[in-house]
Amino acid sequence: MKIALIAHDKKKDEIIRLAIEYKDVLSAHELYATGTTGTLIMGETALPIHRMKSGPLGGDQQIGAMLADGNLDLVIFLRDPLTAQPHEPDVSALLRLCDVQAIPLATNLQSARVMLEALKNHVCFE
Repeated sequence: MKIALIAHDKKKDEIIRLAIEYKDVLSAHELYATGTTGTLIMGETALPIHRMKSGPLGGDQQIGAMLADGNLDLVIFLRDPLTAQPHEPDVSALLRLCDVQAIPLATNLQSARVMLEALKNHVCFE
């Protein structure tokens, strides 16, 4: 599967811990991430990740283009709902594309764990 990993600034530590916890699961898949998130996860896990630009600099739109083209199978986007994001329209568009394309989307730590546990147990999302 092709999996996108994205996290707002205040959720970066959570996504790193998640990637460490599920490193064995994630290593069996092709990973994509926005710039800073991808760099941080790679630094802590050594997982190979295709990095896009930083979210506010177009990375969310790059991930969105992949979604629109049917090139992603799962998105884990740990969002910070309590902090205004300057690129909120891009975030909203990305979430909408997941719905349009029927791509599973986890927006918080617990939903991400549910999806990664499903992958761990070989449940298919397709």
